[in-house]
Amino acid sequence: MLSIRPISDLRNKFSDIEKAVNDGNPVFLTKNGYGSMVVMSIDTYSRMCKNVEQALDESDEYAASNTDRMTHEDVFGKMRKQINE
Repeated sequence: MLSIRPISDLRNKFSDIEKAVNDGNPVFLTKNGYGSMVVMSIDTYSRMCKNVEQALDESDEYAASNTDRMTHEDVFGKMRKQINE
């Protein structure tokens, strides 16, 4: 469930925010009506970062064992071609 709350709730209603976060839902905090930050549990953050860290580790290993390199024109040209097909 999407939860958007004013940043003052972080101080005034911390237990409500903590419960939502512990249930696995991020809480979006606003300041003066504009998005300011997201609060999430450490477990949720770790799961989210684990995939990124793993992908970065794999790309580092691949780069170390492979000398082929592509320019940004090659990469984006290939992507544009796939999108436009």
